[in-house]
Amino acid sequence: MIRPALPGFLATIGLLAIAGSAPAQTRHDSNAPIDISANAIELQDKQRRAVFTGGAVFRQSTMTLNADRVVIAYTGQITDGAPQATRIDATGNVVLTRPDQTARSRFAVYDINRRVVTMIGGVRLTQGANTLNGGRLSIDLDTGRATIDGSGVGGGTTSGGTVQQSGGRVTGRFSVPKRN
Repeated sequence: MIRPALPGFLATIGLLAIAGSAPAQTRHDSNAPIDISANAIELQDKQRRAVFTGGAVFRQSTMTLNADRVVIAYTGQITDGAPQATRIDATGNVVLTRPDQTARSRFAVYDINRRVVTMIGGVRLTQGANTLNGGRLSIDLDTGRATIDGSGVGGGTTSGGTVQQSGGRVTGRFSVPKRN
């Protein structure tokens, strides 16, 4: 099993405090071990990557990443018996969760060296009854800043399976406190 060096990878969902640009609400334990499962794994050592397919699930502390397919690119360097990951690409039904927040998209890329996670394609953030939809979500793990915009592929698919553009808009619905 590959144990990628994923400092702060799943900490990103702590940044999803339903707003266009929001700081992290809580700090995620990025030093926690990462548990990985999938229906199949293919190691492509010459290309320095591992491909997880069939409902890939990555768990670290209280964070979880699910996707149909996940590719981890790694260097030739070994630390604590494991190759060091440099990039993670997740495709198909991508879901990042933490106890009270969820982000969904078609694709996600985590650039470990830059410590930036980008989710694209029909991004939907939820926290309780609040939702926010856009084309692209970018999360800087060093600064704790998350931004969502209407760029990228933000629409859904038609009955013919083609992708529709969202028109470059971010949409959302926020709950308000009930008043007496």
